[in-house]
Amino acid sequence: MSRHISEQYDAELDSLRRRLMEMGGLVESQLRDAVQAAVTHDAELANGVRAADKEVNALELAIDDQCIHIIARRQPAAGDLRMLITMMKVCTDLERVGDESGRIAKSALALVGLEFPENQYNEIRHLADLAAKMLSRSLDALARLDVDAALANIAADAELDRAHDDVVRDYAATMEQHPESVKRVLNTFWAARALERIGDHAKNIAEHVVFLVKGLDVRHTHKSGLTDRP
Repeated sequence: MSRHISEQYDAELDSLRRRLMEMGGLVESQLRDAVQAAVTHDAELANGVRAADKEVNALELAIDDQCIHIIARRQPAAGDLRMLITMMKVCTDLERVGDESGRIAKSALALVGLEFPENQYNEIRHLADLAAKMLSRSLDALARLDVDAALANIAADAELDRAHDDVVRDYAATMEQHPESVKRVLNTFWAARALERIGDHAKNIAEHVVFLVKGLDVRHTHKSGLTDRP
């Protein structure tokens, strides 16, 4: 009987892991499609991104509900409890990445019918590349429980922040020099802001990985400080 219960428990945890990674894959697709919609002024693709948000929200509710039921029934301790808490936190960050992708899609719809900039949104493509890599690496670190990869990804957020700040300065100068471009630049700015926030959520997921593996909350701890921790 004890072995049967243990196998059931393991199956429940495996189901949760699969659902969480499914949600991660869906959110990655949302981000990719949202950026593509923005840089190509593709209304159909943008609407598809916004419609996919319902599926992301449904997965968030299902994962949270499953975690709560396991905690209530199994009363897990130590590592298992930490894993369930981490899954719920990661789930929240993934849902918010989906929300930010929806905001990029909204900007894409506002860009439809406007002229393309000369640089074909190179700055947005660059920010999107940084944000997408952070998200992918955080999910990979979670799947492999790789603390070193998670810590490297936490540090990578600084590069995305700097790139975002450069874009904001460039947009301000563009609007001053070319007032006729204000609508396009403002909507592109909101897309850039969403990408910066996606980087923040990817960083959060990497921090959750460190918590899961080491039991350490590193949200306000410099990476180098971890070497002095047990």
